[in-house]
Amino acid sequence: MPTEQVIIPTADGMCPAYVMSPDGVGPWPAAIFYGDAGGIRPAMLDMATKLADAGHVVLLPDLYYRFGPYEPLVPKEVFKGDVKAILGPLMATTGIDKASSDTGGFLAWLDTRKDIAHGKLGAVGFCMGGGMAIAAAATFPERFAAVASFHGGNLATDAPTSPHLLAGSLDAQVYIASADNDDSYPPAMAARLEESLIHAGVHYRAETYPGALHGWMVPDFPVYDPNAAERGWHALLDLFKQTLRA
Repeated sequence: MPTEQVIIPTADGMCPAYVMSPDGVGPWPAAIFYGDAGGIRPAMLDMATKLADAGHVVLLPDLYYRFGPYEPLVPKEVFKGDVKAILGPLMATTGIDKASSDTGGFLAWLDTRKDIAHGKLGAVGFCMGGGMAIAAAATFPERFAAVASFHGGNLATDAPTSPHLLAGSLDAQVYIASADNDDSYPPAMAARLEESLIHAGVHYRAETYPGALHGWMVPDFPVYDPNAAERGWHALLDLFKQTLRA
């Protein structure tokens, strides 16, 4: 499975990224992968590779490029220490609005490739990246056919950049997968997000994964749940199969 390391120009600088492609000639549908707060590390590469192996060109950008170089984090060690002190400086360099802006650069770069099938793209985000994926798809509705958020947090808040405020701009099918006990996405917030999607007429599906905890999809998280993760991958690939290969 071919993997490339590239540098993508954005409005705020040069963003390092990985591109994973399926074996074979193509062309292939494309997807942008918005990772979690742990940044670029082997688990994110493995997950992007899994999506590529299913028949997609996958762009995995380093959402922390404004911070500068950093050593790959090990979530199990991070969670043993002061999480805010470790992740805070990194997370402060990005956000919903910045990721949405960056997506313009990502799309322009993807448009230069010849191995991508004509048509709309997919977006998927995990934890921090869940809201970013939704906002990106809403910021560029003409470019995205599907967006999925797995254990995304803060999807409907009072912040001016809250993803739920962009529901009216979505033209993609949306899949929201949440844990049944997640402080970053409590039931009231889920109801608020779904109300905004319904009001906007968005084609969406929201599912709660019983027994799963925030971060269950990510294999290097202490709460990784292989059975729930397999269910999540099935849902994601089914969504992309239905929307990106028409």
